[in-house]
Amino acid sequence: MKNNEDILRRGRLSAAKSEEINAFTSSLQADRWIFPSDIMVDEAHTAMLAKQGVIVKKDAAAILKALGKIEKAGVDAIDIQAFEDVHMAIESNLIRSAGEDVGGRMHSGRSRNDEVITCVRISARKELLGLMADLLELRKALVSLATGNVATVMPGFTHLQHAQPTTLAHQLMAHASAFDRDFERLIDAYRFININPLGSAAFASTGYPLDREYTTKLLGFDRPMDNSMDGVSSRDFILTTISAIAILETDLSRLADELVLWGTPEFGFVELDDAYASTSSIMPQKKNPDILELIRGRTGTVIGHMVAAFTIVKGLPYSYNSDLQEVTPQLLRSFEISRSSVRIMAGAVSTLKINKKEMARKSTMGFTTATEIADTIVRSTGLPFRTAHGIVGRLARGDGNPSLQDVDQASMDMIGKKLSTMGLTEKALEEAKDPMKNVQRRSVLGGPAKETVTKKIAAEKERLKTDEKAASDLGKKQEKAQGELAKAVEAIIKG
Repeated sequence: MKNNEDILRRGRLSAAKSEEINAFTSSLQADRWIFPSDIMVDEAHTAMLAKQGVIVKKDAAAILKALGKIEKAGVDAIDIQAFEDVHMAIESNLIRSAGEDVGGRMHSGRSRNDEVITCVRISARKELLGLMADLLELRKALVSLATGNVATVMPGFTHLQHAQPTTLAHQLMAHASAFDRDFERLIDAYRFININPLGSAAFASTGYPLDREYTTKLLGFDRPMDNSMDGVSSRDFILTTISAIAILETDLSRLADELVLWGTPEFGFVELDDAYASTSSIMPQKKNPDILELIRGRTGTVIGHMVAAFTIVKGLPYSYNSDLQEVTPQLLRSFEISRSSVRIMAGAVSTLKINKKEMARKSTMGFTTATEIADTIVRSTGLPFRTAHGIVGRLARGDGNPSLQDVDQASMDMIGKKLSTMGLTEKALEEAKDPMKNVQRRSVLGGPAKETVTKKIAAEKERLKTDEKAASDLGKKQEKAQGELAKAVEAIIKG
């Protein structure tokens, strides 16, 4: 075989492709990504062919030795650009090394269609396990910061307006709850990824006596796909995964947006560590939250990849179409963005400086205690909440710090009675205006009271242990499968 000879086009096709066409059809970035997975798939398929007697063990041993050399040399040594894709580059290098009479047997009972999607699934599950580990670290950073701020009172917001007092821990654990669900979605996505299409061949399976359960075991899949057409054509696992990533990135964007706002002089709640900021080329005093802004901006990029993936797949008939080649890069780029975003956010959160005094100072600005004053009126006087709401609404026209006399005047204007004569006391009113007492009274499940948030943090720490074990168990299964594959390869080579 000649160097870089195209082993596909030498048969049916006579004309070579131009450089422009080669560039147009190239999937170089994705091919580099799946190179390690392709070697695994080749090894498992070869071991299975030998087990089934489709190829003799002597040839299988020669193939596996050559694959080992290719793997050791690395992806740069196989010159992907000279071939249609990484699969043909590996096979061509294999044939050059072992000879066509031996190396040409590896592809028996297999198509690039089932080969490529098996490689993508293996590569995707590895990235997904990495993303799970990254997300666990972010969740730990949030819990750690919340643990030290269960009594850090601050204003809560609706419509970006001061609403009611809360605590920093309460707000941080809201984000932690969202990231909990993101982790669940990643676990679900893993289930859809980890199904084995190898053996589906082009789309109608093959006449060779393949043992698909064996390759499923060697490659660490949960089960083989039970329809060969679905095996080569399905990309819903990519759509599921990118959707989960897009939601995760959206949750990251919301946290990034808050931190950007909180770092402005108008808020003054937090300050980013210098490592997560930049400065201006002309204004030397600036400390800009560029890193968080990029996380926020790249959320749009990930959503774009998601939309692109859905759009590519939506109009395709079964089974394989080359359009599907365009789906994999959407997944790869989404992984790249989300993993770096999660890691960077974890670092930003763990090094964040909190201005507790400013948070406390602004916790009552905008009359944030109004709801508690209305509730206190209801408890003290027996008036309906809607009536109390109206009275306090009149007080909101003032400076946000009403006296009992102010309350009596508002109630006289509205109902013709003084609330001080109906049970409301100065002490009760002052307690209602205390932001920390506001927080402590909200001890219902999910509320910001210290005891409630402390329980939430404790539960979150237990959940983190559970999720960490779940991810670890998935990783251990893959390590076990890799060990089984290595043993099978070694046995054939030595046998």
